[in-house]
Amino acid sequence: MTFSANSSLALPRFLAPFFAATSLLALPALADFNDAPPNAASQQPAFAGQTRAPVIAPQFNIETTVITDRLDSPWGMAILPDGTALVTEKRGNLRRIAPTGEVSAPISSLPDVDARGQGGLLDVAIALDFAQTRQIWITFAEPRGSNENGTAVATGTLSQDMTALENLRVIFQQQPAWASDKHFGSRLVFGRDGSLFVTTGERSDREPRQLAQDLTTHLGKVLRIDPQTGQAAPGNPQFVGVQAQPEIWSYGHRNLQAAALDPATGQIWTVEHGPRGGDELNHPEAGKNYGWPVITYGQEYSGAAVGQGRTQQDGLEQPVYYWDPVIAPSGMAFYQGAMFPEMQGDILIGGLQGQALVRLTVQGGRVTGEQRLAEGIGRVRDLDIAADGAVWMLIEDSGELVRVSRAD
Repeated sequence: MTFSANSSLALPRFLAPFFAATSLLALPALADFNDAPPNAASQQPAFAGQTRAPVIAPQFNIETTVITDRLDSPWGMAILPDGTALVTEKRGNLRRIAPTGEVSAPISSLPDVDARGQGGLLDVAIALDFAQTRQIWITFAEPRGSNENGTAVATGTLSQDMTALENLRVIFQQQPAWASDKHFGSRLVFGRDGSLFVTTGERSDREPRQLAQDLTTHLGKVLRIDPQTGQAAPGNPQFVGVQAQPEIWSYGHRNLQAAALDPATGQIWTVEHGPRGGDELNHPEAGKNYGWPVITYGQEYSGAAVGQGRTQQDGLEQPVYYWDPVIAPSGMAFYQGAMFPEMQGDILIGGLQGQALVRLTVQGGRVTGEQRLAEGIGRVRDLDIAADGAVWMLIEDSGELVRVSRAD
């Protein structure tokens, strides 16, 4: 039997042993996800289609296969040319996972991490020429001083036997450090020109969140650096008449945990966590201000307005799309593969709160449809596209690496 891909109920976990780690997902949705009321009910989108896009009708059936359930709070993933995956675990381990489920011992020579709260070992990316160079990059919450920390980027070479990270060196340190255990951002995306985009968070608290607007800091920014030196990449925006960190590409962001490069245009796209409501899809452009915390959709977790409660202001960019209620986005990819031709070029986003694989269709820079796949599967922390076109997803709460494939 096979169930619809437009699903809201996953196979109960206590039945998993009877299905040998493969689940056919799932029963038809009980309700349209767009039926959920917004948290900030009085807010209106700036333009038609900016939120609650039409639901994409089911076009195919899927099944999910648990590759392994032996991971400890997995966070980031990169699939290697040999078909295995490097996976980070929040506590500070980097492991190699085979498609057949074998999990390696922790790769040695990783840096110390501050794993309190939302910190830890975070994203991982591999060189475009990994088969020749074996170079990888990681982001992590770097301990600094007695209680402070900050997002850092390090690079090294994976040993030939894949048991150690050799010649590790930290190439970038977010400034300033802060005494907070939240909002490290931390996705890594390579540009077409070889530059490296790094996303950061604004550390969440009321005082540092204001620094998302402060160009002398790296907090709440999309950064663009040279992947070998960590210095600002050539061609970064020049902010006239103000002091600014040279690594800044765009600013006014909250907590960016999803980012990907559009293969058709070479443009960086991001999804950031909003407050209670207000998750944002953006395609950050050089030098532009994306508003946080001056403008935002959604509201504080207390129910109060964020700042003056504004959603629009001259000179501040609107999101391409926003969610209220949130999906809590983490991990992102543009689908390129043979398995799901219906999704070619679509945006896929992991949903932590949404507990689903979120699919968006985009035309002319605007979202035209949304679908939730594998709803109820758990907190999707990251995703990647395998060579055969299957989608691999890290499920944070269950410690699973799951393969999403076609069932029809």
